[in-house]
Parts: sequence; structure tokens; C-alpha cells
Amino acid sequence: MKFVKSLMAASLAVAIAGAAQAAVSPEEAAKLGTSLTLVGAEKAASADGSIPAYEGGLTTAPAGFKAGDSMRPDPFADEKPVLVIDGKNVDQYKDLLSATTVELAKRYPGFRVDVYPTHRTVAMPQAVLDNAVKNATGAKSSNGGLAIENVLPGVPFPIPQSGAEAMWNHLLRYQGVTINSKYDSWNVDAAGVATLATTGQAFINYPIYQDLSQPINDTDVYYQMKLYYTGPARRAGEAIMLKDAANAVEQPRRAWQYLPGQRRVKLAPNLAYDTPNPGTAGAGTYDDVFVFNGALDRYDWKLVGKQDMIVPYNTYKLTYAQDPKALTTPNHLAPDQVRWEKHRVWVVEGTLKSGARHIYAKRRFYLDEDSWVALASDQYDARGQIYRGSFAFLSQSYDKQVPDTTPFVIYDLVGNSYNINGIVGPYGGIRYIEPLAKSQWAAESLAGAGIR
Repeated sequence: MKFVKSLMAASLAVAIAGAAQAAVSPEEAAKLGTSLTLVGAEKAASADGSIPAYEGGLTTAPAGFKAGDSMRPDPFADEKPVLVIDGKNVDQYKDLLSATTVELAKRYPGFRVDVYPTHRTVAMPQAVLDNAVKNATGAKSSNGGLAIENVLPGVPFPIPQSGAEAMWNHLLRYQGVTINSKYDSWNVDAAGVATLATTGQAFINYPIYQDLSQPINDTDVYYQMKLYYTGPARRAGEAIMLKDAANAVEQPRRAWQYLPGQRRVKLAPNLAYDTPNPGTAGAGTYDDVFVFNGALDRYDWKLVGKQDMIVPYNTYKLTYAQDPKALTTPNHLAPDQVRWEKHRVWVVEGTLKSGARHIYAKRRFYLDEDSWVALASDQYDARGQIYRGSFAFLSQSYDKQVPDTTPFVIYDLVGNSYNINGIVGPYGGIRYIEPLAKSQWAAESLAGAGIR
């Protein structure tokens, strides 16, 4: 009898885990476009006015911008900080900062946070926003949050009911359709020496946004990336390709690698999770890219709630910086190059599942309410000590209605080093291009361009 009860309980647990999470009610969804924006952010200003009301984002280019250019002038270049936080006063503001930010301020006398006036610049195409509203009552999560159902291209869960749904909002966020940029990745070691990790040519495509009327199926690829490494000399000629599908349980990440010495393209299923990322010379993992990417299945996700937070934002100066040496100072990025603002973020915690393997036992993410971008994260080791922390640098591509976070930084707080990836300023900035031909996303395409 006890065996039967145990079997029934186990079957019930499996059924619950596999069941779809219901969408929100029409009454709840009616808040979208009234008290909430169409992607679920609070429309109103904060009580003290430090976070302004949302008024549609930045859609007008500043004076000096040339139509069609991929280098975007900073529309806020003349502003001055309204607050400066460093090691002397960081405890006063620690509730507004990530644990990584607090640790950097306490550890390094030269680190500081220059806080500027807040501008809610994020804007997206109307069709993407309309899909978010439809998703509120139609989209569902399944397999315990590991998969999605009946989702249109756009924010799948503008009013999230779980941590996994909030993370899906980050993974499926609108970033344009196809991006092509040449970039640098630099490591700065504990001695303060900056070394070029890689130079590469990146093609990033979000196929789900090529037809906004088409619901996303389990096997649909929502993100694919192709990288050709051109430097340093020891890496030149290498290439990788990654593809992520909407249901990673049914269709895990597919990856391929081309190595010039072998002269062939081979499957590379280990280019995921906590495998050290050679693009950062091992300073970060593959799922550290863009603060977080890839499958959700190794963690239990908790939606902690929403809070005000000081985060990098409207970072045009850093994103389009043309001299990497101006960015890479010892111990931390040059404070003069980083703009911080106060914004509302969703806080999501991931705790490593029992029996799962990953170098991070716990991760805490801070998702921007206006774009659903993970702007910052704190990563903890098995001892519960902070191990690494990341930041994404958001700037609105005002000519394209695209919120972009191409550059990101990973701080290793154990090794006292860091990596900044996605430095595109020396190579002409961020380019949005027409989607590549389907043949260009075949694994065989890596070989032709990957030969030295």
C-alpha cells in the first residue's frame, strides 16, 4: 500500500512538473497599456521622481547622427553625475546595488559608480509590443518552466508568474533580427595587464523575429550565432556556430566548431553551460555570454520581486568607445567610461538543482523592466561565497527601435581579474543587416570562411 501511495505521489509530481503554467487572466492583462507598459513595466514614475514615467522611449536620433551610420552619438553626453558612489559611502547605497558592485567598491579604491539622471530610452516596434499583449493571455510555460507554448515573437510573459518565465523574457527579448559586428574581447589579469583574448566577426540572428505572426514551436531556433575569430594570431581562422531552440529539453543546444589545424567542421555539444568560453580566454562560461544565455534546466528559478537598482544604462560612451585601452584599467573598467542610472528591475534567483553540475551554485539576475535585458548578475560558488559578477551595457539604437547590449563584462572576484567582451567601437559600431541566406547557417558554412 505504501508503495502504491509513493508511486501515486511520484506520478502526481511528474504531472505537475510537466503541466503548463496558465497565462494571466484578462483582468490582469488589462493593466498592459494602462498602469503597465505593453511589456509589463510600471508606467508611472517612482515616488521620489528619480525614475521618470515611461513615455515611449528614445526614437529620435540626436544632432550629429548620420542616417545609416552604425556609430551612434551619445544623446546625453553633456549630462553630469547627480551622485558618486565609492568605497567610502557604498554601504549607504548597498540596497540599490548588486553584490558585485558593492564588493568592487569596497575592494578597489579607484572604483566608483557615477550615477546620472535616469532616462527610460527603450523602444521597440509596435508589432513586437502588440505580440506581448497577446502573449499575456495566450502564452504558457511547461515542463516546470523549461519550455514554452503558444508564444508569439515578443515578450512571452509581460506579467511573469515565476522565475523561469522572467528568464524566458530575457532569452526571447527583442534585439533586432540580425546583427553583424566585428569586436574585441580583452582580459585584464590580477596584475592589471590587459591582453587581447579574441578579435572576431560575429553574426547573430533571432529567426523568430523574421515573421512576427508565426507562433514559436518547440523546435524553432530562437537564437543563432556564428563567430569567425581573426585574432590574436593563435586563434585566427577558428570559427564556431551555436543554435538554441525553444525547448532545450527536447532539442538541446546544437553547436559546431572549425579548427584550421583539423580542416574540418565538427560537432561541439560541450559549447554550453559552464564550459569555459575561449572567446574570453576562459574568464567566463558559455552561459555567461550576455550575462545569461542557453538552457534553464540546471537551476530552480525563483521570482524574488521587483526593486529599484543602480545599474549601467545608456552606456553610449562605453559601447562606442574607439580605444580599448581607455576602458581596460587595472582591477575594473575605467569609471569615467561607465554611465549608471537608477531603474526598476526584476530580481530572479537560480539555485543549482540537486544532482546537476555547474561551477555556480547560485545565480542572481537583475532584469530591466523596460527591455527584459539582464543588466547585472551575481554568481556564487558551492560555499555560498560570491565568485563572479556580470554587467551588460544597454544603449538604445534609436534609429532602429532596438535596445542593444552587445558589450558585457565579467568580474572574477576570486582571481581578481575581468573580461570585457563586445568592444565594437574600433570597428564601426553595431550593424543591423538583412538576414543571411539559410545556407549561411548550415554547419558547412564555417569551413569556407574559417581557413587562415
